[in-house]
Amino acid sequence: MKERRKTMLSQKTKDTLLGPLNANNPVVVQILGICSALAVTVQLKPALVMGIAVTIIVAMSNVIVSLLRNTIPMRVRIIVQLVVVAALVTLVSEVLKAFAYDVAMQLSVYLGLIITNCILMGRLEAFAMTNNAWDSFLDGLGNGFGYAIILVIVAVIRELLGSGQLLGFQVIPQWCYDHGYENCGMMLMPAMALILVGCVIWAHRSINEEKK
Repeated sequence: MKERRKTMLSQKTKDTLLGPLNANNPVVVQILGICSALAVTVQLKPALVMGIAVTIIVAMSNVIVSLLRNTIPMRVRIIVQLVVVAALVTLVSEVLKAFAYDVAMQLSVYLGLIITNCILMGRLEAFAMTNNAWDSFLDGLGNGFGYAIILVIVAVIRELLGSGQLLGFQVIPQWCYDHGYENCGMMLMPAMALILVGCVIWAHRSINEEKK
């Protein structure tokens, strides 16, 4: 029991879970998942939902593929991975439509396009196919949270400066508008999302270079 607990809390396990949050972040380091990061960050709510959905799907697909890895013929492994991901995406999509229909409509086609998210296929091929279920689960959680963190950062900046709100609540007080403040309409445009992601990548690399 003690040996098992040590294995679960080993440095390798911690790196697997925490590495993608910063040093090996899938968006700002590996430059994966950029398309959805640009598309769903106009408001914080859909960005949060997308981040949670991707985290659940990456973690669960990692576990399933890891459990099946020794029985999957190499020549059809990509097809099997796609089937697993597609099934999970469909399940998450139906749950969202049942309990958060407005958010599901905001995410639109991007919810279904999680199937083609580079982070998912990258983790399945690079990690789940060669590691046990527990490590694969932690790897999925770490990469999902790392992806979600970037979405949240970009969405907070865009919604706050673009509409003065967060999650539908007015954050910038009315007296600011009375004294001439105006929302930045550019923040709601797709081009601004790309610029903000670029700024986040630059800031992340600058901070990590200083630490090194």
